[in-house]
Amino acid sequence: MRTTRLQVEVEVVRTKITLACTECKQRNYNMTKEKKNHPDRMETKKYCRFCKRHTMHKETK
Repeated sequence: MRTTRLQVEVEVVRTKITLACTECKQRNYNMTKEKKNHPDRMETKKYCRFCKRHTMHKETK
């Protein structure tokens, strides 16, 4: 008797987001995030090549 295993694919829901500098408003970074773990808008400190320093970047629409 032969048994077969069913492989269940787990869907990882990752959405594309864009991060914009809070000081010069330039959109610098494209990333993905999991909505399940981070339902709020993301904020992180990253390097802005237009301001030439590290600034806060917020998720935009």
